[in-house]
Amino acid sequence: MSYPVPLSRQAPYVALQRALSRRRFMAGAGVLLSLPLLEAMTPAFATKSSDAVAAGKPRRMFGICNNLGLVPEYFFPKGAGRDYEASLYLKHLQEHREDFTVFSGVSHPDVDGGHPADNCFLTAAPHPSSGGFRNTISLDQYMAERIGHQTRFSSMTLGVNVARGSRSLSWTASGVMIPTEEKPSAVFRRMFMGGTAKEMAETERQLNLGRSILDAVGGQAKELSRSVGAQDRDRLDQYFTSVRELEQQMQMAKEWEQKPRPTAPVPMPTDITSPKEYMDKVRLMYEMAKLCFETDSSRCVTLMLDSVNSPALDLDHVHTTTDGYHSLSHHGKSAQKLEQLKSIDEMHMKLLAKLFADLKAVKEDGDTLLERTMILYGSNLGNANTHVTTNLPTIFAGGGFRHGQHLVFDTQHNYPLPNLFVSMLQRMGIDADKFASSTGSMRGLDRVG
Repeated sequence: MSYPVPLSRQAPYVALQRALSRRRFMAGAGVLLSLPLLEAMTPAFATKSSDAVAAGKPRRMFGICNNLGLVPEYFFPKGAGRDYEASLYLKHLQEHREDFTVFSGVSHPDVDGGHPADNCFLTAAPHPSSGGFRNTISLDQYMAERIGHQTRFSSMTLGVNVARGSRSLSWTASGVMIPTEEKPSAVFRRMFMGGTAKEMAETERQLNLGRSILDAVGGQAKELSRSVGAQDRDRLDQYFTSVRELEQQMQMAKEWEQKPRPTAPVPMPTDITSPKEYMDKVRLMYEMAKLCFETDSSRCVTLMLDSVNSPALDLDHVHTTTDGYHSLSHHGKSAQKLEQLKSIDEMHMKLLAKLFADLKAVKEDGDTLLERTMILYGSNLGNANTHVTTNLPTIFAGGGFRHGQHLVFDTQHNYPLPNLFVSMLQRMGIDADKFASSTGSMRGLDRVG
């Protein structure tokens, strides 16, 4: 988990007249632009207290992408609306039927390229396999920029079997990948243990160093403001604003470091090292996300399930697949491969059902945690066998929406999935009517209350 400086808080480019010493200023600005947003700079983690509730009902999101998707013929239900007939896979979620909506005929417009599209699952940036592609901000980071100060961690970026450095669901406004954290123990320690006295002292030193750099660059900018035209002064005003915002963020971070972390309700998990035990890893990450939401440590969590990078799987410590997950996804209609792939997909549904049940078992001021948490489960691939990126298998649960339905859109000319992102932003209390390639909010999806 990492927290780069959002683009909206980075110093903007400043155009200088030739007579001025551009090199001198940019040398200073370069220091700021390269300064990472340290973990302690993220204002975050509000303990479960009346202060957190006073600001209104906390809303949360959990974005999950399985980058090999689900076998379409076993996933999509028959019929539309509330009277749909559950598919083989959805029957594993039957207990929670009124808690989720299933979509068909949705995708990200112009997001193509097969496997590279997983990096765009929460960004919807077009043509990810094209030369010179640059990603855009992901949904979770867009949220984190606006509400991340309400919790100790503005966001958490998790992964299972991720080819580190090549995949993530979380991207900054400047198109920088936020690496995933794959060790549940590391997530647990950050939420409940913090650092040693020495580590905390080093964090404060880094915060003070960051402040001194900002002061130095800010001084250079003020010196320049007396020598530039009106347009450049406007840009410098924007720069000063971004510096002030970052200083405020750093001050809040120092305050968070002085606040105690919550008491862990369960023992620290033991990390699983074997990529074959993929399903156990998924289960543990679901548990970490639940603990994160239960303690209000963060309200924006993403989880990349890198099935492409997973070997033959130990499904339940009894059954093991004969081939790697990726190879099975290219089943070519082989009955043997399809049967194994079906077993994998059904295990995913069982784990998702457990996540729903666990969140429903936690109460928060009269609501269940699932009612406060939007869960988006889906894939960048509509069919991994053919690498198509249309008609994406998508489940949307919880979050205070009216569920229990199958929303059917045109499976040939898909409805934009980013419209759901707009609805999610609005449910978070964020004023937004556009995200990526959206055309509005999600049609047919109504709130409860």
